[in-house]
Amino acid sequence: MIARGGPNFPGSSKPPFPAGTPSTVENVDQRKDIREFLTSRRARLTPQQAGLPDYGAKRRVPGLRREEVALLAGVSVDYYTRLERGNLTGVSDSVLNSVAPVLQLDETERAHLFNLIKVSHGRRRTPRKAGPRIRTSVRLILDAMVGVPAWVSNDRLDILATNVLGAELYRDAIDGAEGRANIARFLFLDHRARDFFVDWNQQADNAVAILRSAAARDPHDDRLTQLVGELSTRSDEFRVRWGAHIIRAHHSGPKAFNHPDVGQLDLTFDGLELAADPGLTLYVMTAEPDSPTIDRLKLLGTLAATHRSRG
Repeated sequence: MIARGGPNFPGSSKPPFPAGTPSTVENVDQRKDIREFLTSRRARLTPQQAGLPDYGAKRRVPGLRREEVALLAGVSVDYYTRLERGNLTGVSDSVLNSVAPVLQLDETERAHLFNLIKVSHGRRRTPRKAGPRIRTSVRLILDAMVGVPAWVSNDRLDILATNVLGAELYRDAIDGAEGRANIARFLFLDHRARDFFVDWNQQADNAVAILRSAAARDPHDDRLTQLVGELSTRSDEFRVRWGAHIIRAHHSGPKAFNHPDVGQLDLTFDGLELAADPGLTLYVMTAEPDSPTIDRLKLLGTLAATHRSRG
């Protein structure tokens, strides 16, 4: 039996968050996001990193100057200045492909920039449905996953459905969530998350990166805008990270938890996008064979069975 979408998960008829909570601190503003993203990437580079001579003169601000980026990208200073200010009239993919290597954008950052530009040009995605349904076949896949925590999430990091171990692993995030269990909300607004995630700072950065990428792809997602507004209002940690424009790939890697009942779980996660359900990802966590974590996952399964029998 899995913890299913419905009254205990996002996507129900309940509001995204309680009445009276500010719905937003700042709307997703593509021009502002482009400006801040390009400025932050320019600021992180030194002339030496960009292959420019260093004449030893002290700079008033860190990073490359606009004119240096323009020179290296082969565009006029005025053109690049307008681009960085979010004035995208007439901007072409060839210009972006010239700017991206100068700013030393990795593949994920480059895709993020192109998403921002596409949306600003009016190439909007089809509006997503308010509450995606989890197909029966996906629920059966979750049911079949025994011995590993697994769950389905959207790019707002709502927990939409889990298997037995997934529900037990994230019990603190799910219980009492009143239909809006969300990993980002748990990370930034629940004090228990600081102990639960062994590397809380890393996980906080990852969560913000996922939400930033989602906002670039679909700034018209009202629930995402509301979530960002809620977290920005209630968490300084989130607000600072959101302003830093953290962008990174987050498809696979190690993740460690300090579960209050079974101890530390050292796992590897993989995010598998569901091709038939755009925007949904199946996350699966595995442990090294014969490791202490394997035994702790078995104990976690026993606890889950106990909770089900009581419920």
